[in-house]
Amino acid sequence: MSENIENVRCLIIGSGPAGFTAAIYASRADLKPVIYQGMQPGGQLTITTDVDNFPGYPKGITGPEMMEEFKQQAERFGTLVRSGVVTRVDFSQRPFIAVADDGKTIFAETVIIATGASAKWMGLESEKKFMGMGVSGCATCDGFFYRGQDVAIVGGGDTAAEEATYLAKLCKKVYLIHRRNELRASKAMQHKVLKTTNIEIFWDSIPEEVLGDSSGVTGLRIRNVKTGESKDLSVMGFFVAIGHKPNTEIFAGQLELDEMNYIKTKPGTTQTSVPGVFASGDVQDHYYRQAVTAAGTGCMAAIEAERFLSS
Repeated sequence: MSENIENVRCLIIGSGPAGFTAAIYASRADLKPVIYQGMQPGGQLTITTDVDNFPGYPKGITGPEMMEEFKQQAERFGTLVRSGVVTRVDFSQRPFIAVADDGKTIFAETVIIATGASAKWMGLESEKKFMGMGVSGCATCDGFFYRGQDVAIVGGGDTAAEEATYLAKLCKKVYLIHRRNELRASKAMQHKVLKTTNIEIFWDSIPEEVLGDSSGVTGLRIRNVKTGESKDLSVMGFFVAIGHKPNTEIFAGQLELDEMNYIKTKPGTTQTSVPGVFASGDVQDHYYRQAVTAAGTGCMAAIEAERFLSS
């Protein structure tokens, strides 16, 4: 057999809490999993500084450190961890076929997908500069760090409305920036935002620049799209809530996706529309999007893969 062709019992596509947890369980079940980490090894947690809400870390831990520990634990039980990206799959028959950018063609008896979802960003240079230093894409992950402080959030949908009201419980003041003159969120969420006294909405406005220094974010410059007038807000945190994009491009036409292109799984399981292919983490969860829930579904996927192979 060519060295570029490989047979595996369990292929894991993507890393992060879901992929590495799946790898830990699959390797302990002697499935000898191979994991391709993807374009962002360790997933979105690698752009998060402090993680304080994952059980078992009472003193907190940085996102990159946590993912390195996950990786080491998976390798301890025999997972073969590879850098690189799976670029093409064929789930039309078993064994499933996956082609990676290292030139390997893999024939897999089972596949666990953990490619995650990427937060959509404004595209500002200053946004990139202060990523993890006051700029965040997850209020429930990072809101705690801004307790009693002033923050800004951009967006107008349900996610932005939910995160604004969440932040309002923790922060002194929440500035909600929206480019239109009305929110896109559901009426119930709109009423909730409008009734929250410490949320101030800037309508018809967009972020122009994130302001800060070596310590992190100190403010946000916004611009009214109708008048052209700019205004500086004094804030310690800037949250971007303009949506997430699931990393499912290579699975289109192979698996059933929902209207937002997340992978559909059977309720209460990680089973996709193709028997033997499982999806875990944010690639199939647009509701919770937490490290601990992603890890839970990674565990589920590995157990379901083991049972599938035993049936």
